[in-house]
Amino acid sequence: MLFELLSDIVANDDVLFIVKSNAATCEVRSNSLNIKQKEKWITIGDNDDPAHMHINSELIKSAKFLQEEKPERTSFSVQFFDEYGDRVLAAFFTKMYDGTKTIIPSRKKLYEDLNQKYSSSINF
Repeated sequence: MLFELLSDIVANDDVLFIVKSNAATCEVRSNSLNIKQKEKWITIGDNDDPAHMHINSELIKSAKFLQEEKPERTSFSVQFFDEYGDRVLAAFFTKMYDGTKTIIPSRKKLYEDLNQKYSSSINF
């Protein structure tokens, strides 16, 4: 199910994947990225491209759809966690608002449809 969820996320433009550790942060946009799985490794992007990531599917144990209230907007994401509850990957849905800071209904529906398809909390 992890591969299916990531595939559905990658299929959308304007999603920002963030991998963060204590010492570094990596950001990859989803626009036109490929996704494939070979054994336990899920690859987003192409190995020959300058930006791609490898995800060990055995180490991601859960995911949550989160809507976080910010001062002028709501942040929409799917966050992936390891067995200790630490976030290892996040997919933020960007460009959710127009120039007047009004939510774009089609972007919100896209997020809500994924949330409904997978439920708001998933265990792998």
